Amino acid sequence: MKKISIGFLLMLCISNLAMSQQYYKGWHHGDLDSNAVYGTSTERAYKELIKNTQPRKKIIVAVIDSGIDTVHEDLKPVLWVNKKEIPNNGIDDDKNGYKDDVHGWNFIGGKDGRNVGKDSYEGARIYYQLKKLFGTDSINEKNLDEEKAVQYRLYKKVAAVLESQAKEASMYVMILKDIVVKIPAADSLIKTAISKSSYTGDELQNFKSNDPQVSKARATMLGIFQQTRQMESTNQALIGELMQFYEGEKSKVDALEKEPPHYRQDIVKDNYDDPNDKYYGNNDVMGTDASHGTHVAGIIGAVRGNEKGIDGIANHVQIMPIRAVPDGDEHDKDIANAIRYAVDNGALVVNMSFGKSFSPQKKWVDDAVKYAESKGVLLVHAAGNDAKNIDVEDNFPSRNFNNDTLKVFSNWITVGASGAVANEIAASFSNYGKREVNVFAPGVKIYSTIPGGNTYGDKDGTSMATPVVAGIAALLLSYYPALSPKQVIEVLEKSSKKIETSFPKPGTDEKVMLSELSISGAIVNTYEAFKMASSIKGERKLPTTPAVPLKKKKN
Repeated sequence: MKKISIGFLLMLCISNLAMSQQYYKGWHHGDLDSNAVYGTSTERAYKELIKNTQPRKKIIVAVIDSGIDTVHEDLKPVLWVNKKEIPNNGIDDDKNGYKDDVHGWNFIGGKDGRNVGKDSYEGARIYYQLKKLFGTDSINEKNLDEEKAVQYRLYKKVAAVLESQAKEASMYVMILKDIVVKIPAADSLIKTAISKSSYTGDELQNFKSNDPQVSKARATMLGIFQQTRQMESTNQALIGELMQFYEGEKSKVDALEKEPPHYRQDIVKDNYDDPNDKYYGNNDVMGTDASHGTHVAGIIGAVRGNEKGIDGIANHVQIMPIRAVPDGDEHDKDIANAIRYAVDNGALVVNMSFGKSFSPQKKWVDDAVKYAESKGVLLVHAAGNDAKNIDVEDNFPSRNFNNDTLKVFSNWITVGASGAVANEIAASFSNYGKREVNVFAPGVKIYSTIPGGNTYGDKDGTSMATPVVAGIAALLLSYYPALSPKQVIEVLEKSSKKIETSFPKPGTDEKVMLSELSISGAIVNTYEAFKMASSIKGERKLPTTPAVPLKKKKN
């Protein structure tokens, strides 16, 4: 799973903290005129365009991710419920192949109730599979048939990537090693001193102690909270994410020397090589770590106007949790089946905040995307967090059928991450591409739901920008359900706010314009999108029953 890394933020020393007043909670709903931020004008849209109208259709948004906290106060009311399924009776009541899928499905779980948490990276999986064919000796490609030659070139490419990743990861491992060692003792001292097992960065900042050891422990933990910009997060969430990142980087260092365990297969036990074997998994949509998926879901559709946490973008949605993304790289088969499950169960928008550098079974995913295209389902995908140009470097899954850039899926939109301020119009970590990235959306210091029932916090990444776009798309469809995915994408691109300001290109000091980094050269804008959508005749075929007119609400 590609998230903005804690280690990367530590390396940046978080110079953006000086601009914290502009990164207020929910800044992504604001705009330049009212709030002096490069937001989406969502609040303006609700105040001026939406408040006096009623939506025509409740839109199901599938969130393919790590899992979702189904008891969170801001998400429970908007969770998708499969009304054809009787909860916990062990029967496939609706005969869709998935028993007790009341809220969604978990494609990385076992029938015995166990779940995949940690997993390997796709590059390592491919490397050791092909290493058995080619060994470590140099081979003359001219002596290979065409199929073997293709495999050998892939083998060499993967090996080169693993070497590069190991070199970069070793730097993070070296930096974080001492911190990781100190954290357990420091956290234990603080929990004892404040008589609480859970505390936030904000609480720790206000805590004082005369005990030198406790004060030292406080400085250690507070520094991590501050440097990672997660002051509202709990110590458990912060430590879990830091350890997850550290272990992930350490596995990259080890990738060339040690074959990764078969994490998924040992639990799921399906026939992975058979794409038609799709009725596997379990109904635990929370899984082992639902932090990422819960945050994504809240951005899309956290209950609006309940004075709790944060308002989601869309006001008339149901969130369908589909667990298919582990701590590591997702498997193509699981993503393909997750997309098909979403389509077959009524989702019109699918949020996909994940990505990887290799896709050995891309055909399976492409076929699922084509299936979604045929059913009029919009797929919203994250561009990735490697500060790279995905016009020339791979980021899968992609919007190109069979890797042909001339064959683009009409129902696919790729999203880069933007910030609130002028020198971070494109977030420093965001991938970009004038051909492959459609739009940018807020993805820096986004405040949303995190597991815990009533807990909230900030996260960064194109993973956060993607649900902003998915939320706007769902909002448009709830009022204008006849819009096709292609029309929604056109509206989002053409109504986006053009930015005539230069800023540092992600990963460099070079100054660029947003028009050099994406198709639209703009940041999505809810207000302008809603206005534009109202003037378009939809292409989607709706049920023959009369459509609900777009009524004005009574005052």
